[in-house]
This record gives sequence, structure tokens and C-alpha cells, in this order.
Amino acid sequence: MPHDDHHEIELPAGFLIRGYQDADQTDVAALFETGLLAGALAPNDTGADVDNIRLAYFDHERHHFWVAEFRGTVVGMIGVNAEDEDTAGIRRLRVHADHQAGPLSAALLQTALNHCARHGYLKVRLDTRFERCDALEAFERVGFKHTRDRNVPGKEVLEFYADLYRQPAPGQAGQQEQRN
Repeated sequence: MPHDDHHEIELPAGFLIRGYQDADQTDVAALFETGLLAGALAPNDTGADVDNIRLAYFDHERHHFWVAEFRGTVVGMIGVNAEDEDTAGIRRLRVHADHQAGPLSAALLQTALNHCARHGYLKVRLDTRFERCDALEAFERVGFKHTRDRNVPGKEVLEFYADLYRQPAPGQAGQQEQRN
């Protein structure tokens, strides 16, 4: 069953997820900086996409970048880029520390997955250096599966995939079984 692109994660009052606007640049850069592990970029990560959101995420209709606001303040972000014709990559998922325990990470991920499903991707990949339970729970909540760990010079990376072509949307599996 194809991924249901109408599925959304319910957010508490005051939250809004919307497309990036140029006026968000300062807030996005600050959120990126505070989200860096130990305040340093990975050796293969220049952060250039964060400095050039328009060029990096709005160069093709299959790419996109969103921000999450809480009462008018940017508190989260996420981007999508093509890795190949069938696979999208989740980039720059960041949520302000004050909102990491809530549903915001899952809502940002679901927004990105909905976009990917609408634009014909079959798989979505993300990787992280973090092993925080909140982040891993958000990944699983929207259908990502941990596929492998890999060592990139100086860090251990956890890799996750979501298969859009064969997984029902979260909460849909039981409904499908009841109909059969």
C-alpha cells in the first residue's frame, strides 16, 4: 500500500510547520549552530547548504526545506534533497532543546515524508550521530527503520530508511488488517 500523504502528526496549539522563507535565514543558522555535536562540523560537512537554503533546497520541485514555528519563533527545521531518482535524503533535522521531547520531530519528519511520497520517491534515508531516545522514537513513529551503523572518520553514524512504496502510514496497518 502506498504511503498515505494526508497523514499528519497532531501538534499542540501555537506550532506551525511551513516552507522556508528568506527572512528565516538568521534563525535557521542559529538553530543549526546550536544543534552541532560538540560545536563542530563533521569533517565532510561544510554547512554550506544552511548558508544557501534557496540554492540547496529550492533548485528543483522534488527538494524542499521547512521550518517549524512556535508562537512566531523558529524552533525546528528539516530539508529534503534527492540522492538519486528513487531515494530522497533527509537533511538538517533540528529541533530546539525546549521542544525535543514533544511531537515536533515526528511532525517535521512526516511533513518531509508526505512531500517525498507526492514527488514519487520510493525510499527516504536519514542518518544521525545521535542516539537520543526522543529522536529514535520520532524516526520509528513515522516509519523509519534502523538499517545499519557505519563509521565515518571520527564518528559513528546510525542510518535509517523509510520505504514509501510498501509501508502503510503510521496508524493505518491495523485498519488495513480489519478490512481483509
